[in-house]
Amino acid sequence: MARGIYLLEEVYFHPMNSTNPREYLQWLVDYKKEDEQRADSDAELTKGLSVRSRAIDLIGAFYAIGITGHEQFKAVTLWDCHGGWDGGWRQQLEIYNGVKPELFLSNIDDLRHKAFSRPMGAVLGTPDLQELRTEKYTAPFFLHEIAQVRPGAAQDYLAAVREERAPILADHGHRLVGLYEVMLSDTEVVTFWGTDIDSHLQTQRAYDAAVGLDAEASADPRLVEWRKTARQYLDGPWRETLLAPFPGSVLAPK
Repeated sequence: MARGIYLLEEVYFHPMNSTNPREYLQWLVDYKKEDEQRADSDAELTKGLSVRSRAIDLIGAFYAIGITGHEQFKAVTLWDCHGGWDGGWRQQLEIYNGVKPELFLSNIDDLRHKAFSRPMGAVLGTPDLQELRTEKYTAPFFLHEIAQVRPGAAQDYLAAVREERAPILADHGHRLVGLYEVMLSDTEVVTFWGTDIDSHLQTQRAYDAAVGLDAEASADPRLVEWRKTARQYLDGPWRETLLAPFPGSVLAPK
């Protein structure tokens, strides 16, 4: 089986018109639902909706929860490239071949201010997002980590997350959704976890109690030990933020 290839995109909206993220996410979710009826090999570059393809699969469409550390306003999308490099990823590259007029997305002009994309490769232990889709897994919130690691340490860090951190977070109501090495670079990783408000709060309080800052919660010293372990691989910023799945998207509760 070929390596799973994914794309994470962060889309920013400026000025701070709060209707723009909603309009963008609704537009995206609606037309990608239509694409689910296509065959993986059926890709078409259109004037208003970019490339129409089932193999470029919108698994996650999220509104960023600004109070957890996001620049506001922001949308985050998670795409599964069916067939890996030779499948959905190839289809995405092909739309740039010749820079055709249809490449430019007239249907969403003036909605987005800027966007940033991360191509990502799955590592051992990463759940298959198509299996999550078949299972109809959903969660009300998702924890999203982006971390800068030492050059060449991405897979080592993600292996440590899989072996050490995942069981700890599972005990606190977090389900592993993705372990990703950011491709075309060697210093960045992304992790995704499904969770809910109560589990998020329990985890934060268990950490606080473990460092002596919450006398009313049950401490979990493993959370503190993990931070120490993580520092063996990190070489720069590390941040976790929360995302809310947009209604109608694959990972959003029905």
